[in-house]
Amino acid sequence: MRLSRYFLPILKENPREAEIVSHRLMLRAGMIRQQGQGSFSWLPLGKRVLDKVCRIIREEQNRAGALEILMPTIQSAELWRESGRYDDYGKEMLRIKDRQDRDMLYGPTNEEMVTEIFRAYVKSYKDLPLNLYHIQWKFRDEVRPRFGVMRSREFLMKDAYSFDLDFENAKAAYNRMFVSYLRTFTRMGLQAIPMRADTGPIGGDLSHEFIILADTGESQVFCHRDYLALAVPGEDTDFSDDAEIGDIVKKWTAPYAATDEMHDEAAWEKVATSDRISARGIEVGHIFHFGDKYSKPMGAKVTGPDGKDHFVSGGSYGIGPTRLVAAIIEASHDDNGIIWPEAVAPFDISLINMKVGDAECDRVCDDLYAAFAAAGKDVLYDDTDQRPGGKFATADLIGLPWQVIVGPRGVAAGEIEIKNRKTGERETLPIADVKKRFGVAA
Repeated sequence: MRLSRYFLPILKENPREAEIVSHRLMLRAGMIRQQGQGSFSWLPLGKRVLDKVCRIIREEQNRAGALEILMPTIQSAELWRESGRYDDYGKEMLRIKDRQDRDMLYGPTNEEMVTEIFRAYVKSYKDLPLNLYHIQWKFRDEVRPRFGVMRSREFLMKDAYSFDLDFENAKAAYNRMFVSYLRTFTRMGLQAIPMRADTGPIGGDLSHEFIILADTGESQVFCHRDYLALAVPGEDTDFSDDAEIGDIVKKWTAPYAATDEMHDEAAWEKVATSDRISARGIEVGHIFHFGDKYSKPMGAKVTGPDGKDHFVSGGSYGIGPTRLVAAIIEASHDDNGIIWPEAVAPFDISLINMKVGDAECDRVCDDLYAAFAAAGKDVLYDDTDQRPGGKFATADLIGLPWQVIVGPRGVAAGEIEIKNRKTGERETLPIADVKKRFGVAA
């Protein structure tokens, strides 16, 4: 993509309304535009990151055996009355009426709707286990939306829902999502720690939040230092092997880890002082097991191997992709801007033409641009007439993993400078070697 043809509304000054780093940098880098209280438009650069985050989530959900569907944003109040949550949920639920004066709501979550889908089609234990997920917009009327997309009213959510015959099988489904989440966050360059957590309005008696440590985190968290060195399961993880998955979960839940709401001071005192980490944390995922909380009042049951009807045992599993984008920035930035992990970067390479209009600079840049594209690299080519200092500032601000810098002196010598955004290391290489560095065939 040529920057001269791209929509990238860079802000030079820090926005006054931005309280934390991610909000400030997302506004300055032209990723989002605030449209109202807790409501944002995602501009081209931000949308590219969001799409890459969603792609990783999908790949890991699919790997763990979940099936993607898509449910509506507007739901009938009658479903929520069946479960008993319509009046209990609170003011965070946006309640509306349609033209027939029927009670409707903008879904803050989808337990009721997915349970209705399940009960309509699944009648036998032979069709279990089943895990359905979607990535859909949610709305929760937060009393105080703040921190940009970190705590907004409208947000994108991946929510998955498992259905099983009994607790033993439901726990296996819970474990699969637990391990899937470990892999998901690691692939995005995040070190997420699973912590015992309160179930809140979702309900149930088993819950973990996945937390990344950050000074701007919303809550106080406590964990054992061992978590910083635990190995995350690899691509060869067999999600069909309940014993293998269960062993991974045991390893990842053995050391102490809890959010402030679930903190046990007596258990904490047993952790050696040198092994204690007490810090602020950002929630990037939350999983729940709630048994028959929804299946029983809504009549979602299957015939078991004993010939009797059983209310299915369920769980729900959430990840907020919009929130994740901000969390990644909180975990990976410096004074000059964002530092994107390669897996979620909006582009792979920032190609900087230091002297647009110079015949040789233009020729070399056009050649590199075509070669990188042919090799499958996403390139943002700065072909604008901005001064070099401004080009470098923009490249650092938007944080692409690599900068390829083409200037008159280097071209005359047959050389190009490359910069690693994360480490700041610079290297001057012959043009052919630059191509090889990024996987371009000679």
